[in-house]
Formats: sequence, C-alpha cells, structure tokens
Amino acid sequence: MMFARCCLLPPPFIAAVRSKCFAGETSDTGLLFREKLIYLQDLNVDPHKALRVNPSLRAAPISSVVSVETLLSSTGLSRPAVGRILDMFPDLLTSDPESDILPVLNFLSEEIHLSDHDIPKSISRCPRLLISSVDFQLRPALAFLETLGFVGRDTVTSRNTVLLVSSVERTLIPKIEFLEEGLGFTRDEVAKMVVRSPALLTYSVENNLAPKVEFFLEEMRGNVKELKRFPQYFSFSLERKIKPRHRLLKEHGILMPLSEMLKVSDGQFNLWLVELRLRSVERRL
Repeated sequence: MMFARCCLLPPPFIAAVRSKCFAGETSDTGLLFREKLIYLQDLNVDPHKALRVNPSLRAAPISSVVSVETLLSSTGLSRPAVGRILDMFPDLLTSDPESDILPVLNFLSEEIHLSDHDIPKSISRCPRLLISSVDFQLRPALAFLETLGFVGRDTVTSRNTVLLVSSVERTLIPKIEFLEEGLGFTRDEVAKMVVRSPALLTYSVENNLAPKVEFFLEEMRGNVKELKRFPQYFSFSLERKIKPRHRLLKEHGILMPLSEMLKVSDGQFNLWLVELRLRSVERRL
C-alpha cells in the first residue's frame, strides 16, 4: 500500500482534541501550552523528557503532534504503541509527517514489500526506522544486505528490518569481517550464516561474538564447521547456558552436537543427561 496524504485525516478518537485546540476557543499561549502537555500525558509521553530532548516542541502547535499521531495510527499501530514510540523518540513530535515519516512508510511498503499487517509490526520492533533517512541509511543498508543473500525467500522481513538501521561501514561490515577472520570463513560462508540467522548482525563483537568464539575454540575445542551448521549458537547466553551445559557434559564425558546441547529446555537437557549417564553405566556393566 502506498501511503499518501489521505493518511493524515484524523481518526475519530482525536476529533475532540482537534476541535478544542484549533476552533479558536482561546489564544492564551499558556493555556495552549498546558493543553499540549495534557495531550502528551494522555499519549503516555513524558512531557518533561520530550521538552528536554526536543526543545522545539515548546513552540510547536499541538496540531503538529496530532498529525504525527494520526499518521502513525493509520498504519495500524495502537495508540499505546504510538505513545511508546513518541516517548522513545521525542524528535518525532515535531517532524513533518509528509516529508519525514511518509518516505519511510512508503519504503517499507514499496521496496521491502511489507504487507499492511507487517508494517506496524516492523515499526514496533524497531521504531528507529522512523528517524532514519531512506536515501542515506535504509536504502544503502538494504542494498548491502541483498549482496549477502537477503533476496527472494530470504528477503528482509518485519522480523529483521532492525538490520536496516545499522551503518554498513561502521556496524555491518566489521561484524562480517570479524566472523571471517575469527572463524576462518570466506565471505560466502559468512553470508550464508547471517542469512540463516540474521540476528548475528545485531550482536556486539566485543560483548557477544568475540567471547563466544573464544570459548568455543579454546574451551570447547569445537570444530568451526558446527558454527556454520548452527549459527544460532551466538544467540544463547554464554554465562547462563553455554558454559554451564558444556561443563556438565564435560564432567560426564558426554559429546553432544551444539544444536542438541542448546536448543532444548533445561528440563529436557537434564533428562537427556540422566539418560546418557545411565546408558554409559549400562555399557560398562
């Protein structure tokens, strides 16, 4: 769906606010400012935070805030969701819906080919999309992801549009290069990994990828081919899951593929551990 100016028509639930604020009932700037604060509070937007982050909001007419809410609501976002987004990014409150927000919505619709149902999901998961430039951020990131293989059935979806707000040069490429150098993989091998597990490109090299690669190679003595088969390894907590489970398996002399070691629940893992120990005892008898 191509978003257009018709999206700026106000929904019924804000008609009363518009008529009260714009029907010429008052020209008292103090009263209008208080009405704006009440309006923001009704949206669950912290007025003090919003004014601190976006000083322009103080002089902006309430009509500008209403128009932003109206457009975001037209995508299918609930009012609480709109309020949460505006509270996270107060600069949106004084943005121009047609020149700042509509291009992003049309990009998601026409270039990412998200359905009307998926656009609000995408925005809820990654509100930063709304403050990202289509020409200088979103479109270049999409082009880079397509070179990795995010095309066809593996195209970018509402689940991973968060990748589009990452800088290609400062974020995406360094993570790709780390996986190449740290694991000895080719660019094609890394590309297949990230297409299978897009979340890899959202993890910090310093706080996630590097410690897990080090533990896998030095403590687990793992074969990097396993990481090609199971790149989801990086999505599990090193301290809460990977280390404890590896320690238990090592203590009992049990070998287990990464996927089996990590994907099951704690209860299922403990049950498997008991069964494997029993089988080991039976074989010795």
